[in-house]
Amino acid sequence: MVRVKITNIEQLPDILSPQQIADFVGIARQRVYDACQSRELRSFTIGASRKIDKRDMLEWIDSHRKNGSAESA
Repeated sequence: MVRVKITNIEQLPDILSPQQIADFVGIARQRVYDACQSRELRSFTIGASRKIDKRDMLEWIDSHRKNGSAESA
């Protein structure tokens, strides 16, 4: 499977996988899973797949921006 680099928010689907978020933001996929596990990033499961609403991802990124976090997304 060939991955297409998404560089624009509008290109992202409304429901995202941790891998899509990791690729878009430029962080490790495990960091996304850790944020979901700690409930820092809202997520839900469909079967065994973890999914994140695009709006929740944007809020998560914005919270890091506002906090000036060293581990910003």
